[in-house]
Amino acid sequence: MSLLPDSISALSAGIPGVNTSNFSGRVKILVKPNAKKDELLGFDESRQAWKVAISAPPEDNKANIAVIKFFSKLTKKKVRIVSGLTSKEKLLSIS
Repeated sequence: MSLLPDSISALSAGIPGVNTSNFSGRVKILVKPNAKKDELLGFDESRQAWKVAISAPPEDNKANIAVIKFFSKLTKKKVRIVSGLTSKEKLLSIS
């Protein structure tokens, strides 16, 4: 199962009280490091990926750790990076 905008649009809206913990699967993301705050920026239709701003720098694995913490907190599930450890484009596994 992939995380598309229509399958969990409340996730991008950040609506409090919405249960996103029933999702598990793989999510393609595009990371923008060194942002002012950690947040979902929306869905990139052309690349079929969620755009995510992360405040951590892309050095010493800090941005990757911040991505895992951000999605773990958001979904309340275990998150790991399947591919893209050294790229802005990543594939996450949420279980």
